[in-house]
Amino acid sequence: MTLAAPLELLRQARARFTQREIAAHVGKDIKTVRRWEKGATPCPAMLEPALRDLLQGNARIDGGHVRKTAGGASFRFVDLFAGIGGIRMGFEAQGGECVFTSEWNDFSTKTYRENYPGGAEHALIGDILTFPAEDVPSHDVLLGGFPCQPFSIAGVSKKNALGRPHGFECTTQGTLFFDVARIIAAKRPAAFLLENVKNLLSHDKGRTFDVILQTLRDELGYEVHYRVIDGQHFTPQHRERILIVGFRGKTSFSWDDLRLPEHGPRLGSILHRTDGSEPVLPWDHDRFFDHTAKRVQPKYTLTSNLWTYLQNYAEKHRAAGNGFGFGMAYPDSVTRTLSARYHKDGSEILVYQGESLRPRRLTPRECARLMGFPDTFRIPVSDTQAYRQFGNSVVMPVMREVARIMLPHVQTLLAEETPRGSKQALSLYA
Repeated sequence: MTLAAPLELLRQARARFTQREIAAHVGKDIKTVRRWEKGATPCPAMLEPALRDLLQGNARIDGGHVRKTAGGASFRFVDLFAGIGGIRMGFEAQGGECVFTSEWNDFSTKTYRENYPGGAEHALIGDILTFPAEDVPSHDVLLGGFPCQPFSIAGVSKKNALGRPHGFECTTQGTLFFDVARIIAAKRPAAFLLENVKNLLSHDKGRTFDVILQTLRDELGYEVHYRVIDGQHFTPQHRERILIVGFRGKTSFSWDDLRLPEHGPRLGSILHRTDGSEPVLPWDHDRFFDHTAKRVQPKYTLTSNLWTYLQNYAEKHRAAGNGFGFGMAYPDSVTRTLSARYHKDGSEILVYQGESLRPRRLTPRECARLMGFPDTFRIPVSDTQAYRQFGNSVVMPVMREVARIMLPHVQTLLAEETPRGSKQALSLYA
């Protein structure tokens, strides 16, 4: 047995797990795993069986610790409106297996395929609008970060008066939420997680959200819980998103079970390090950071013209009593919300570089870190597309934590439906 084998396995594991999770699994501290990864300390031969066990799905992450399971993945899920897979990554970390993916954007699909090679082993389709619900594989959990669209509820009262039937097909047809609802109706998963912007609650004076709840609870018969969670508990970014969780049966699910750190990290924790400790990532090379000069690539510093424009714009609105303007961020900051338009001028998050220097944008790698993605996450697209993708994504550790508190209830529901004496796995795929 050569030492190259455990090192290669370690690299494969880092594509799916954090250093902390690997350290917990092999019984070492994070610094040791970091030294192995950098090549500062040879990987011991004992790593090979432990990492193979982890990679083959015979263990799952639970609250930052890897726990053995009897037979690989403990549940199956589908990933709708997948983007670059932030929700998927959170649920895979809790032992789930993705069996179906839908994403219509070609650039996002490119990033998705690069980071989830298993996508080639299951259906990865484009537009979900025309895909037959009955062709979606059976699954235990449905995941979807569906875009918010206006709901037309006009005509329902008229149909009532005429005695015509109506339901979610009437109230949500023509919206992307309808495609979520029709798949839930057809496949009846044990649970679902839907994610959206906080403003979904107030959209159309609350009527949009009322239609969603009515559809999920009354039409589809699911127990539904929702909560707005701020990503700043896990990453240095103020990012509030509404999460809607549903279960096919009655549960004791409670948002109070979330473990939300009271004091989250600060911006300095995700910035490129200029002290020589910035890791050299083979998939990035010097694209974002010049390792020889130990500095962020100069192209991310704002041009003189753009910096002058942003300052004048902010001053104009300040004089008018408005709050519009750029957001300067420092190492001890929690930033504004990263948006899909960040590629235009970077104004919502400008990194301070000192009085004598113009500020800079975050690099795409720093944006990935700001969203909670590990450094093993590949960025195969242009900077412009990368900024759009991370700005539209989710704070991955939030998804991982929500998956953690959902999983026991999913398993309970599946176990209750398993015939007594059956030796089949928890998931019922028939």
